[in-house]
Amino acid sequence: MGDDPVLYQIRVGGHLGPTLLTAFPAFEPEQQGTETLLTGLLPDTAALFGVLAGIEALGLDLLEVRKVRPAPAERSVPAEPPPSNGDVP
Repeated sequence: MGDDPVLYQIRVGGHLGPTLLTAFPAFEPEQQGTETLLTGLLPDTAALFGVLAGIEALGLDLLEVRKVRPAPAERSVPAEPPPSNGDVP
């Protein structure tokens, strides 16, 4: 547990141009009004802190960091055994 990459959404103020986006290769950008939403998988918490340090170093306005979790239907659930036909093995 804890070894799987985690999907994050990071919202920053302003529109990030192509040059600034090269600082965040693990993320897909989406312009939303006057903000940019960066969505991507990170392997661990250290990687998240690295991205946040990069945002600070570039002087970007950090608005939100969200750890995205899969919806209950998307989570891995063990398959149910097939219905029994009443036979005893």
